[in-house]
Amino acid sequence: MTLKQGKNLLTYRVESISMELQLERRLEALGLTEGSLITVLNNDKKGSLTAKFRGTRFALGRRIADNITVTEVRQS
Repeated sequence: MTLKQGKNLLTYRVESISMELQLERRLEALGLTEGSLITVLNNDKKGSLTAKFRGTRFALGRRIADNITVTEVRQS
């Protein structure tokens, strides 16, 4: 699934990021890499998606979130 389809307050593991190289490198510099954990804080399906990774909150555009493939991390 893509990050854009993520539900509020759930944690996901990034499987892949597929977008133009410059933007992908920028996300990597911010700490969003394959295998990292990301928690969706607010995904209201209208504006940007708010997420937390590496201890910091970020607003991601819907186009960016649509190019990040994730899998849900089961909390036990």
